[in-house]
Amino acid sequence: MNPGDAEAEKKFKEASEAYAVLSDPDKRRQYDQFGHAAFDGGAGGTGGFGGFDFGGADFGDIFGDIFGDFFGGGRTRSSGRASNAPMKGSNIRTSVRITFEEAVFGCEKEIELNTKDECKTCHGTGAKPGTSPETCSKCGGKGQVVFTQQSFFGMVRNVQACPDCQGTGKVIKEKCSDCHGSGYIPMRKRFAVDIPAGIDNGQCKRLTGQGEPGVNGGPRGDVLVEVIVGRHPIFQRQEYNIYSTVPVSFAVAALGGEVVIDTVDGKVIYDVKAGTQTDTRVRLKGKGVPSLRNKDMRGDHYVTLVVQVPDKLSHEAKELLRKFDEESGDSLNAAKRLTNGGDDKGPTPKKKKGIFK
Repeated sequence: MNPGDAEAEKKFKEASEAYAVLSDPDKRRQYDQFGHAAFDGGAGGTGGFGGFDFGGADFGDIFGDIFGDFFGGGRTRSSGRASNAPMKGSNIRTSVRITFEEAVFGCEKEIELNTKDECKTCHGTGAKPGTSPETCSKCGGKGQVVFTQQSFFGMVRNVQACPDCQGTGKVIKEKCSDCHGSGYIPMRKRFAVDIPAGIDNGQCKRLTGQGEPGVNGGPRGDVLVEVIVGRHPIFQRQEYNIYSTVPVSFAVAALGGEVVIDTVDGKVIYDVKAGTQTDTRVRLKGKGVPSLRNKDMRGDHYVTLVVQVPDKLSHEAKELLRKFDEESGDSLNAAKRLTNGGDDKGPTPKKKKGIFK
């Protein structure tokens, strides 16, 4: 508890050595007769309380035994809980696949599971009709047995589930022929799962009380349905926002115009400003994913506009594009003007020759 504290280490060793002496009847008798001198280095020891080596001691066990012996006798080690107490049944885990749009707006899915229902013949007792489970004679109905064993520090009491009744406290002498004493019948059941709007990939929907039956009157467990959301060819999701990319023609980007954008709510028309550059991002407010806590609150849809360069042009289109370039800066001939000593700013660059010239 106090690493690096030499004083704390010294005090702990003193307490541990004192306990080792007091827990041994012979050493305690010597201490009662001769006091601390019976264990000092001059009496044949190596110092302290006879030079005990505590290097390999389990200090957790030492303190457990100290407080166990000082406050209530021998120490008790329990290997489990009170097994005959009511206990909740186990959960059942499964998964369901949905589309991107179903995750955004919610949906209802149907799943089938192998589960257990109470046996109608014995009504869950596991005993043959006309009989009933009897109290276990080994544990007296407690579901646990206690045994003691000798340890380095004295007698230790251990508690474990009764092997005869498996911790239930009851023994079935004549088992039900339908459930073979389990009290339950395995069966295939269908469940309707209400998937909420805004759920994300990997999140779970809990069906309370639909899992495995409880033990000794305990409640049933739950069904945990993991939602697996399929990938969308256009949209990507980050938390409650949606991201996508939309191509824009060179003419629309230069002159401005309208483009059609796909959203989860359908197609919308967006007015692109003249001179829009590629990778420009626009925001469609409220077109994202609804919040799980409040479906009326939605994220946004961010669209990246990518200017497309045509790769196939007719002869007429090429001539028009050349004329357009002449009117907008003549970028096609900029390198030629520099090479020929034109009036473009900057020094005239030299032509690079090939390696064989």
